[in-house]
Amino acid sequence: MEGDGGNALSQHLRLGVIAAAITLVLDQASKFWLVRVFDIAHRGTVKLTPFFDLVLAWNQGISFGWFQNDGLTAQIVLTAIKAVAVVVLGVWMARSHSLLATLALGLIIGGAIGNGVDRLAYGAVVDFALFHVRIGENTFNWYVFNLADVAIVAGVAALLYDSFWGIPAAKAP
Repeated sequence: MEGDGGNALSQHLRLGVIAAAITLVLDQASKFWLVRVFDIAHRGTVKLTPFFDLVLAWNQGISFGWFQNDGLTAQIVLTAIKAVAVVVLGVWMARSHSLLATLALGLIIGGAIGNGVDRLAYGAVVDFALFHVRIGENTFNWYVFNLADVAIVAGVAALLYDSFWGIPAAKAP
């Protein structure tokens, strides 16, 4: 592979692309099943454990529901920003010399594309997982999230780990 003029993807890059693809497939499959097959919209809150529920939340904003806006212009701007971010992360991934950083970037890219697909298909991101804790008479809820969000957070955590304790990675573009 090395002798073909450098046109073949490096092993690390292939693994990063595979991580992105698996993340995207799992994210979209879970959302498809919950929305179209399980029909979570008509079931309401589904309590799985004393601290975890399935709920349907349409996130029209960005991370953690910030900047909620259902206008077409806002959706186009958010999608464009996400597309630019995916390209920048892809360049960074292609330059990475660290397997951990490459896999982390693959998780982030797959998650970003998964949420971007939602935005194009539904005009909002499908969120469904809700952790909560009850202390006394008060219930404290975490943000509702999805598998793409989990992949993005795991990817960022792995990048942070790699930047502090891993081998020096390529600088972000």
